[in-house]
Amino acid sequence: MDSHVNRRDFLKQAGMSAAVGGLMAAGAGGETPKPARIKTRQHCVVEIEWRSTSSYADSYNEVEVDVTCTRPDGTTFTSPAFWAGGDRWVFRFAGDQLGEYQLKSSSNQTGDTDLHARKATVTVTAAEGDDPLLRHGRVKVAANKRYLEHADGTPFLWLGDTWWMGLTTRLDWPKGFKELAEDRVNKGFSVIQIIAGPYPDMDAWDARGRNEAGFPFEEDFARINPAYYDYADRKIAHLVECGLMPCIVGMWGYYLPQLGVDKVKRFWRYLVARYGAYPVAWCICGEGVMPYYLSENREADAAAQKKGWTEVMAHVRAIDGYRNPIGIHPTQFGREQVEDPTLMDFEMLQTGHGDIDSVPNVIKCVRQSVGAELVMPVVNSEVNYEGIMGRCWQNIQRLDFYHTMLNGAAGFTYGANGIWQLNTREKPYGPSPHGRSWGSTPWQDAAQLPGSAQVGYGAKLLRGLPWWQLESHPEWIVESKKENDPYGTIAAGIPGKLRLIYSPHCWNAPKVKKLGDTRYRAAWFDPCTGVEIDLGPVQPDGEGTWTPPFPPEVHDWMLILRAE
Repeated sequence: MDSHVNRRDFLKQAGMSAAVGGLMAAGAGGETPKPARIKTRQHCVVEIEWRSTSSYADSYNEVEVDVTCTRPDGTTFTSPAFWAGGDRWVFRFAGDQLGEYQLKSSSNQTGDTDLHARKATVTVTAAEGDDPLLRHGRVKVAANKRYLEHADGTPFLWLGDTWWMGLTTRLDWPKGFKELAEDRVNKGFSVIQIIAGPYPDMDAWDARGRNEAGFPFEEDFARINPAYYDYADRKIAHLVECGLMPCIVGMWGYYLPQLGVDKVKRFWRYLVARYGAYPVAWCICGEGVMPYYLSENREADAAAQKKGWTEVMAHVRAIDGYRNPIGIHPTQFGREQVEDPTLMDFEMLQTGHGDIDSVPNVIKCVRQSVGAELVMPVVNSEVNYEGIMGRCWQNIQRLDFYHTMLNGAAGFTYGANGIWQLNTREKPYGPSPHGRSWGSTPWQDAAQLPGSAQVGYGAKLLRGLPWWQLESHPEWIVESKKENDPYGTIAAGIPGKLRLIYSPHCWNAPKVKKLGDTRYRAAWFDPCTGVEIDLGPVQPDGEGTWTPPFPPEVHDWMLILRAE
């Protein structure tokens, strides 16, 4: 075995089992091998490993293996297997239906009887435990295309955190990684955005992009380094075990001109094979059309990247039999990063790092994306990292979160300066290629910045309500007269059932209008502490208008009106 990770220990850590040789083990005296018989729980990953006795000069580039899986109801799907180094190949399987699945491999090397036309039977039994990703199943787009939901129809509120460089050694395993994951689970996060290939803010061979086994690729991007992904596996699997959906970013967008489309597509085939059986979301790349920081051909690079990433996105759509949702991290709008946005399942936004000056752009971009003719769930995936450039503190995090969610988005991704690049106490990340450093706050300190807890309070509030049915209702309040005002009051809800009114300033309590005949009970929700204060029944005047009492302190508050 050419990996630094003990396979048995990894499988135990990842809650997985393996049928070693399950698709290839030769029968006695050269007889046809018997199909492997494997048992697993619903939505859980099981590995099927086999070894090829044929010799290949370049297994990663020469050999392709796919496995077609027939579900108990007779429908089928096909996904690739991955080269695990040396003579080893692995297929990862997860089943959504209960009962027996029939698996059959096919290889472009049809004469290799160790890889081609091998069979297995997998029996899937009921899921157990409290992990929402395993209890409710992988995440998909809801029927109305406005939000995300689990396989069983349970709505999924995306509250993400940004660990771009979390697979490097700067976030140590197991202590640091598990510590940060536990903190995020406790605060209500549900997604981790994490990069699985070459990183931003550096070139591909910068030592800051290494893990315990080196870089993701060999020199000149000739082939991947399987040992790198053996170490990455432990972290990805742990996120899923914690109920945190990995949003796996392939690489940063500016690498495409360096690799070329064919190498990028082969790399994405590898990622789909390695992680597609998990409940993940795919982010095809980061800042798709942004050229390298020091590029001398910016327009040409941007055009090549837009065309190339469109082709890569179509490729991932075609090969991922598990149909994990696909997006792309943008310079502003996800749909502008590719030539065919219908290939996307959800739109990611990036709305600025300018502190309060970026909040109007948050409002504008979310409303524009939610109201676009091509409907898809909207996730504000990067905005105002807390502490970046010595600003964007917790008050800005709250404004970004509530303006995003109450304007119809399906999710919000928080970021803390110090976590996205994983500063350590001993060695901060340091300067970017442009020569400037974004900051040296250690990730352990950045993890406790108050904004992460406060956006978590907001997510927990919404999860206790039918948030996926919320619609904007500016007619319920006296609106701000300034367009896209970051301190303007915003109202959303479900007529006759629920009203949420977020008042970012709250010097004067917001006046609620058009209450009609519905009897409501009101409460103040404190976005700073997560505490809810009951106000009792609403007593409107003869015109259906009501002004609540002042909240205990002057800062932003959420007024909640629930129908009795």
